[in-house]
Amino acid sequence: MIAYTTLGTNDLQRAGAFYDALFAELGAQRVLDIGRLVLWGSSPKAPMFGVCTPYDGKEACVGNGCMVSLGMAGQQQVDTIYNKALELGASSEGAPGLRVPGFYLAYVRDLDGNKLALFAAV
Repeated sequence: MIAYTTLGTNDLQRAGAFYDALFAELGAQRVLDIGRLVLWGSSPKAPMFGVCTPYDGKEACVGNGCMVSLGMAGQQQVDTIYNKALELGASSEGAPGLRVPGFYLAYVRDLDGNKLALFAAV
């Protein structure tokens, strides 16, 4: 159902380097780079994740209550990607753990303050 999601950035080069390194851990790579928008995934035919500078030229800002959840293969991958994100400069919004029955999650904010959930069904 989801084709792609995007989060805003004010420094596309810095955000691109962060997500290149983070998504390499998940086996994803850049599938599109058009200057103000970069998309990562396994294929343009599969769901993708992107960062972009706002089309209107105004400053990107974090939306309160907005979050993108990234699917993980299991608890170990949640832990690994959480630690990798912190290593790359992200900040913690919640260490890995079982949140509700069947939902193992960790939360981070990327370098622009966008919130990501790292999710595994258990």
